[in-house]
Amino acid sequence: MHRRWLVNRTNPEFIHHLSTTASVSPLLAQILINRGIKTAGDIRSYLNHGLADLSDPFAIQGMKEAVARIMEASRSKEKVLVHGDYDADGLTATAVLLKALKLAGIETCYFIPNRMEHGYGFHPASIKKAKLSGASLIITVDCGITSFETAEICRREGIDLIITDHHEPAAAHETKKPGDGETEEDEASHQHFRLPDALAVINPKLSAADCQLSTLSGAGIALKLSHAIFMSAYNTDSHSMMRDLLDLAALGTTADVVPLTGENRIIVREGLTLIGNGICPGIQSLKRVAGIEGKRPSTGLLSFSLIPRINAAGRMADANDVIKLFLTDSMEEADRLSLWLDTLNSRRQQIEEEAYQEALALLGVKGTGPAIVLASEKWHKGVVGIVASRLAETFYRPAFIFSIEDGIARGSARSIPPFNLYNALTGCKEFLRRFGGHKLAAGLELEKRNLSSFEKCMNSLAEESLSEADLVPSLEIDADINFSDIGFHLTEEFTKLEPFGYGNPEPILGSKELEVLFPKILKDAHLKMKLRKKNRSLDAIGFNMAPLLDRLGPAGTVDAVFTLFVNEWEGKSYLQLNIRALRPSQ
Repeated sequence: MHRRWLVNRTNPEFIHHLSTTASVSPLLAQILINRGIKTAGDIRSYLNHGLADLSDPFAIQGMKEAVARIMEASRSKEKVLVHGDYDADGLTATAVLLKALKLAGIETCYFIPNRMEHGYGFHPASIKKAKLSGASLIITVDCGITSFETAEICRREGIDLIITDHHEPAAAHETKKPGDGETEEDEASHQHFRLPDALAVINPKLSAADCQLSTLSGAGIALKLSHAIFMSAYNTDSHSMMRDLLDLAALGTTADVVPLTGENRIIVREGLTLIGNGICPGIQSLKRVAGIEGKRPSTGLLSFSLIPRINAAGRMADANDVIKLFLTDSMEEADRLSLWLDTLNSRRQQIEEEAYQEALALLGVKGTGPAIVLASEKWHKGVVGIVASRLAETFYRPAFIFSIEDGIARGSARSIPPFNLYNALTGCKEFLRRFGGHKLAAGLELEKRNLSSFEKCMNSLAEESLSEADLVPSLEIDADINFSDIGFHLTEEFTKLEPFGYGNPEPILGSKELEVLFPKILKDAHLKMKLRKKNRSLDAIGFNMAPLLDRLGPAGTVDAVFTLFVNEWEGKSYLQLNIRALRPSQ
């Protein structure tokens, strides 16, 4: 796919000043400026912050009321039910809160909805389980912010309800144009929301628009609630108690693809250390099954190893046993459950690929409009979200993929940054039975007979709000670097920026007029070569870039965009360029 190359440039004098005052290299100073970090003090804070820099959880609206009720449950020996969700964020959030409540001396049980039977959200079946279990308080994690009917049932049944969620709340008055991005004026206008009838509602999106916590994941909010519980229940250092929950919180935060900035970055950075140490038997066993035991954990590694296996349960079966995996102290049980998840994930991969290829075939017949809307009675509900994500990435436009059963189309949507999914779905809500989610990801449900009308509505909104330029992805390059300046010292310095992910990408560098030496194809898919400028040559690999070989030609030079990678082989370390894009020199 064609992409626009955008090179970030800053006044050299300012880069020199910041590099000197913050004691970092000019290149790192440029990268930090690109991320909006522009003072020496902010740089020092960014590079060195830890758990002590986490904000007071009681600053979040609803936290004081929620913790007061939880402490009352502790004193009264009440049972508490935690209602979670079947994806990795919801499952880790459930486990985080269950562990915290146990440490506070509270008897608990939990309910994880089944994707096929219950669907997403706070479901009345949870209330039934609470009554059967004798629970007098329900706490939701990663869901519930728009569960008005279920909250009302809960009230009628005499069960107290605390909602913790990070999804978009329903506005009392819609003021934005569907599909448009956020502006400061838009955000300021959303000061009133329609909320479920609950004892307390914890969702940072209810606070001021500039609240740093508004990007927390479901697991991140469960961690904040746990921190508040520890602060109220114990006089000891609450941070040290919270530390043991960070591995699960880091998994959930990474899985939900929230920006790795602010507190999310602290949670994941600290949690990765815990994951590497293998404290939790369930995570330790899952690492072994996924083949990453002994490897240094990173967000990228988790996203392609542990997280797909965790998600596989909710996609293909029932996810309740994932909670057992996270809570067990038995390595034998952990191994059994990890192998089960690995088997489910293999099955998921096969079903997903079949659905994706069918979706591509359908697109080949109908063509692509501003938005992609596809539906089939053959597609498994558990994989439509992944298919939507792959199509949105491949064609760079919002994608809505539905599985049809008994006249009802249940689907997932994924978007691109210029197109706000939640606002767009609000603009087409007359055709929907229900929906919920974020700017870039959402779930929705409608009657099959309304699919055509919904597609027309969504394409109309997308055509109105997206320009041709919006549909061309951009490749933002942190800096144009001299080839001779590339070395191990840069990879060492870049580790200070970790963890990398959405909102905090791995530094992307560019260099011009490079010679291509010894190009070859690996495994019929990847392009391997050396790149040289003057006396400096480096190994380079472009994953899934085999088609570019024919464009390189026997002569001429190329411009390359890449990230740096240290490849370890037989006890030795080699510096390698991971190619993101190539073009003939311009």
